[in-house]
Amino acid sequence: MTRYLVGKLAESLLAIWGVVTIVFFVSRVLGDPAVLLLPVGAGQQDLDALRASLGLDRPILEQYLISVLAMVRGDFGISFQHQRPAMDVVLERMPVTATLAGTALLFGTLIGAVAGAIAALKRGTISEFIVMVAALLGQATPVFWLGIMLILVFSVDLGWFPTGGSGTIAHLVLPGLTLSVFVSASIARLLRSSLLDIMREDYVRTARAKGLLPRTVFFWHIARNALIPVITMIGIIAGELLGGSVVIETVFAWPGVGRIIMQAIQAQDFPVIQAGVALVAAIFIVVNLLVDLLYGVLDPRIRRR
Repeated sequence: MTRYLVGKLAESLLAIWGVVTIVFFVSRVLGDPAVLLLPVGAGQQDLDALRASLGLDRPILEQYLISVLAMVRGDFGISFQHQRPAMDVVLERMPVTATLAGTALLFGTLIGAVAGAIAALKRGTISEFIVMVAALLGQATPVFWLGIMLILVFSVDLGWFPTGGSGTIAHLVLPGLTLSVFVSASIARLLRSSLLDIMREDYVRTARAKGLLPRTVFFWHIARNALIPVITMIGIIAGELLGGSVVIETVFAWPGVGRIIMQAIQAQDFPVIQAGVALVAAIFIVVNLLVDLLYGVLDPRIRRR
């Protein structure tokens, strides 16, 4: 297990380095942030002085090496816009993103699990048809369109919820609902398929032949094994949500990690872009590492391997 963890950790660090490297060189193609930071009418001398103060006058490879060595120490530089450490700018948005992600994941998982179980246990009935149609629509509907429709109906027309922002439960309802629709739809479809596959296994028929209670067969022999692929999906979704949903945070003016990264891209704030992407990559990788470890709890065969 120790060797496995060390290997996974090495892979994770390599993945983060790769992501940061790609972002570094791509962000340099976007343009010169010094031009955006200078007031209208500033001369070439002012531009050269600002570029020198930001370290943008050095060769690109020198900038990269300095940036990587600093990031190893946890220093992502000073934000061009906010004049504060870039990672601090990103981390202060993390609680807001975590609140939205946790809400969407909790309700989406609960609804999706119940719906998927109903569809599998009531196969061939109207209940399964309704669940699968709803799940298909939930996955196919673009989240930005759904978010806009919810704003038009519940905020503009009915006035029940604010159109954007954060700070209260009312602000959380619409963006949380928008994200949970996709989460629940994805989990419902995958869980139904997984449950139906497990129900056909020989050991399930053997358990039933032994006279075990249907509830015991379902929870101990079917559901436990059917959850393994579902946990993978939950881990992927959790990593994406904790990394900030750029589209939803933009639609609802939700001041989270995704939105601050988007604002940094628009302003060409390189330190914040790199800090934000590194944090998102780290969260995604850590969540999926935890999912791998959870596999061993659910299936001892995986742990022995």
